[in-house]
Amino acid sequence: MTKPSPAERLRAFIASESAGGIILIVAAAIALAIANSSLLDDYNSFLATPVNFTAGDLVAIDKPLLLWINDGLMALFFFLIGLEVKREIVTGALRNWKQAALPVYAAIGGMAVPALVFVAINAGSPENIRGWAIPAATDIAFALGLLALLGSRVPVALKALLLAIAIIDDIGAIAIIALFYTEDMNLAALGLAMVPAAGMLLLNRMGIARTIPYFLMGAFLWICVLKSGVHATLAGVLTAMFVPIATGDERPLERLEHALHAWVAFLILPIFAFANAGVSFASAGLEALLAPLSLGIAAGLVVGKQAGIFGACWIAVRSGLATMPPGVTWRHVYGLSCLAGIGFTMSLFIGGLAFVDPEQVDAVKMGVLSGSLASAMIGMSVLAKAPRTHSTFDSIPANA
Repeated sequence: MTKPSPAERLRAFIASESAGGIILIVAAAIALAIANSSLLDDYNSFLATPVNFTAGDLVAIDKPLLLWINDGLMALFFFLIGLEVKREIVTGALRNWKQAALPVYAAIGGMAVPALVFVAINAGSPENIRGWAIPAATDIAFALGLLALLGSRVPVALKALLLAIAIIDDIGAIAIIALFYTEDMNLAALGLAMVPAAGMLLLNRMGIARTIPYFLMGAFLWICVLKSGVHATLAGVLTAMFVPIATGDERPLERLEHALHAWVAFLILPIFAFANAGVSFASAGLEALLAPLSLGIAAGLVVGKQAGIFGACWIAVRSGLATMPPGVTWRHVYGLSCLAGIGFTMSLFIGGLAFVDPEQVDAVKMGVLSGSLASAMIGMSVLAKAPRTHSTFDSIPANA
């Protein structure tokens, strides 16, 4: 057998499910190392670098680099999420209730219980309550990457279940951001956003398969939404809703999804992780970890996710409201419930919307990192003891 070349090994790594999660871990580790070194001030100064964009007298955007990453680059991440959500609702696992029932119940439990755990721990700290949604999120890249590392110990149906739960979780996170993390709205800018939205609807109805017009109108929509006070990343989700799934022989949504996947997994999310995971542990001891804000987030991710997802699945299956996927055992469901406690990307993102005080922001990062790490370790240890299955992820497409 011919030994694969370095280029072939690199391509195989990029194509693997675990690659995105590994790159995220590396980016977060680099940020943590810098934040706990003499380079901390340089790191903070770099992220505070002012970046200006002007287009005549009509458009003027002046934000630090960190907000360009969180508001701009992450709009593409949310655009990809929007594409996945639309595909799953129209043609995938969420197209009918029989297939969607279990992940819907699991996602609802996985969002509600962590939020309740957070609120219970922070009941005496009203200044922290705004962060109730932070532990409700799941980082699909990390969780799927770790599942893939377990190979044949994880049935394919479990990956599909986690993917469906994460997509519904993302829908919930998008709704939460729109409803609870929107400040004062500029109704004129919001009204102007209807122009590119109407334009994309017209493109969709005309069966236009070329993607460039959608991107141009999506960029205009992003500027309008940014100026309106609604979080700009929601423009990415709205744009995705207008991209046609199929127009004749063309499949623009699928084409865009495949084209963006590598950029999001290997560039956008690692940049976000590098910019947001840097927290100094210089004054962080057990007292800091047990502070209500960080403890509420960590407990929500570790305890709340397990109890919410596993409990909802158990009730739904035992009551006959849903059925267990083929080949999936209760050990698998419990392990999945633990891995869903990896909130990393979305939890950090919501934390950045919830708080601006530096001490609270650092507490959020500490809670997210500690809770996600504990969830990953528990989930991997549970699933590592599961019996092997005959199916592996090797035969499953990356976006299955």
